[in-house]
Parts: sequence; structure tokens; C-alpha cells
Amino acid sequence: MAKKKTKKPVKKTVKKSVKKAAKKTAPKKEVKKVAVKAEPRTNIICPYLTFNGNCEEAFNFYRNVFGGKFTYVGRFKEMPPMEGMTVPASESEKIMHISLPISKETVLMGSDSSDAFGHATVIGNNFSISINAKSQKEADRLYRELSVGGQQTMPMSKTFWGSYYGMLIDKFGIYWQVSFGQ
Repeated sequence: MAKKKTKKPVKKTVKKSVKKAAKKTAPKKEVKKVAVKAEPRTNIICPYLTFNGNCEEAFNFYRNVFGGKFTYVGRFKEMPPMEGMTVPASESEKIMHISLPISKETVLMGSDSSDAFGHATVIGNNFSISINAKSQKEADRLYRELSVGGQQTMPMSKTFWGSYYGMLIDKFGIYWQVSFGQ
């Protein structure tokens, strides 16, 4: 005995056809395309804190909280002589730079402000973002692009501590330190 062919109800087929047609003719939502590079970036961003003479005390406190050891402690007296710049004896023991690793990716960094170099500490604005680029070319790109509409406070250049380094304030008032090779 042969099986009877069953027909689909016309009603359902028409409904599906109408839905498909509506999808094709409906106005499409505007989607903004964003370019995404295939290669992940390996730049590292770390907080940089500025203190008004008590950086060493603060970082000893942070070391007690987070553990670990300082990877660098430099004082203003260790800076090489620079033309037109002299570190007053009263500031020679202040911290020029200190680093405390918090995790594999994060290092808490800081320094004291120095009146000799025009850096006054203002509580609430006494931090910046330090970014260590994966190459000198990347450091230049980051510096150039972050400073658009902002203020370049220290151009990218080789430093006495061995890094390629620069500072800027972006157009939103955020302080940045860009380096390579630190």
C-alpha cells in the first residue's frame, strides 16, 4: 500500500514566506564597524602615584599590604647634573622613582614631587598612568596619539636610567608617562 503524500497547510507556508520577506525588506540598523587588529597589544599599563615628600613612607606601607620587594628605588640626589637644573639639598633624599611589583602584569610606581622641577603635588590629581610600550616605534605612536589636543610636557627621548621616555597630559587632563625599555 502506497503512502499518501501529505500537504503542508497553506496558511503556515504563507506566514513563513511573509516573515522571510519582511526580514529582507526591513530597514537595517546602522552598525558602526570598528577596525580590530589581529595582533594583541602587549603594552603594560601601571598606576603612578606622586607624593609631597612622603613617597617612601607610603611605599613601605604598600609593601606591607601587598608584599614583595622594590625593584627600583632612586633618589633625586642620584640624578646626573642637567644644564640649568640643580637638586636642592632639601630634596636630595626624596624619591625620584620607586617600583613595587603587585602582580606579573602590574607594578605600582611612584615618586615625590619636586619644587626644583616645577612639579607641585595636588591631592586628587597626584597620579598618572604609566605605559611601557613593546617597542620604541609603539612608544612614539602612543605618545603622539595620546598628546593630540593635549600638552606634551616632556618629549620622548633617551633617559639617564636607560629608558626611552616621555610625559604628556591628554586632552581630558589625564597625565601619562610613556616608556620603552625600562
